[in-house]
Amino acid sequence: MNAPLSFLIFGLGVAGLFYLDRDKTDRTSKAIWLPVIWIGIAGSRAVSSWFGIADNSAGTLASTLDGSLMDAVIFQALIIAGLIVLYRRKNRASGLLKASSPVLIYLAYCLISTAWSPIHEAAFKRWIKDVGDLVMVLVIVTEADPIAALRRLYSRVGFILLPFSIPLIKYTSLGCSYDEYGPTNTGVTTNKNELGLIVFVISLGALWNVRALLLDRNAPNRTRRLVAQSSLLLFGIVLLQMAHCATAIACFVLGSGLMLATSLPAIRKRPAKVHALCLGIILVGGVTLLFGGESIVTGALGRRADLGRADIWKASIAAADNPVFGTGFESFWNTNVEKVALQLPNYWGPTVHNLVSAHNGYIEVYLDLGWIGLCLIAFILVSGYRNAVACFRRDPQFGSLLLTYIATCAFYSISEVGFRVLTPSWIFLLLAVVSASGFSAGLIDGKKASLAASRIRTANRASAMDEQILEPYGESLLAGSHEIVRQADSYL
Repeated sequence: MNAPLSFLIFGLGVAGLFYLDRDKTDRTSKAIWLPVIWIGIAGSRAVSSWFGIADNSAGTLASTLDGSLMDAVIFQALIIAGLIVLYRRKNRASGLLKASSPVLIYLAYCLISTAWSPIHEAAFKRWIKDVGDLVMVLVIVTEADPIAALRRLYSRVGFILLPFSIPLIKYTSLGCSYDEYGPTNTGVTTNKNELGLIVFVISLGALWNVRALLLDRNAPNRTRRLVAQSSLLLFGIVLLQMAHCATAIACFVLGSGLMLATSLPAIRKRPAKVHALCLGIILVGGVTLLFGGESIVTGALGRRADLGRADIWKASIAAADNPVFGTGFESFWNTNVEKVALQLPNYWGPTVHNLVSAHNGYIEVYLDLGWIGLCLIAFILVSGYRNAVACFRRDPQFGSLLLTYIATCAFYSISEVGFRVLTPSWIFLLLAVVSASGFSAGLIDGKKASLAASRIRTANRASAMDEQILEPYGESLLAGSHEIVRQADSYL
């Protein structure tokens, strides 16, 4: 099979998934397309890269400074459009911002840190994109029905990125690359870790949708929507295997286990067990990655037991500029890469500019923002977790999703950069934290949203029944009116 034919077949399949997943009772606005496009770009590759405009340095240290004018314009347009939407929803948006004060404090400190960054302009531009991440999250959460908006988000992003990754891997060179271990599958992204990340966060959403449809027997068009969401989940499982990303696989397995375990009555009715389960997942996963127990997973994937990151962790921490305040927002690697590289074993000069992260989200924050930034990230995680638990007590289904994202993103950041701008893990962590904060403050209520949607469905069904009942009478009345007109004409 050649590439054009494979894309045609998968394109028809994707159109079929959209058709099966349609729901006329969905109350989401067209503004939901803004975060769909934003996350679609963050979860794949830059628009300039798709059009072949990006230079050969894409993915290297040089490209993190230069950027692309096309990409900058697109991001600015999306942010401005998102701000316009939020201005029209300003009452709800302002309430959510007040409830999400830990996130605002963190962003404020990030902005302040650009003042001492060696690359002021680049750091400020990156901060603007970080604000864009929050804007897109608020567009989702301020929808009339945030639950329906989330479901639509998973479908629109997942139906496009996941299925099309397979023909890119199988039939083109664009979906593959090479690292120190040989050929790797990248799909719609630029490396296997990015592919694993977007697949695991979307697959968790697909699993959440499937579970909800299985539990709700009265859901409209339940069977065909279940087929669509199950297909998306299957694509995710297949791609996780193809990506060979140990961290993403571990996150999906742990997240799925947490989501399914919290649906058990023995756990759902006892919050203490929820705490123990979440803490156990993070601790077990962290100990596994840090102390070599991950060799079973990484060995099965043909990777080194330490994921090849331990040396980078040690070298980057030793090269830290300011342990308290950090180098400046998203600035460490542009100014200290040579210092880190010199402390690495088997250092080879020409490859130094491919070193753009510490492969650990907490170390990355420490390098850029120091201990202050690290404490603020901990503040976000702890406050978000507490609010998610409060949400779980009132709405176990929605709360389990929020808990899953907070726990898996905290775990993911142990061996990957999970808190970086335009990273799906950071975006979905913000989404979970803001949603949980809004729920805790009484600004979001999943049950009320579901009840409102149910009432709309009931009203639509009643209207359809009325039309069916009145249809024969309507025809009789119409025939009678024609007869009256005819008699009047003949009389005159």
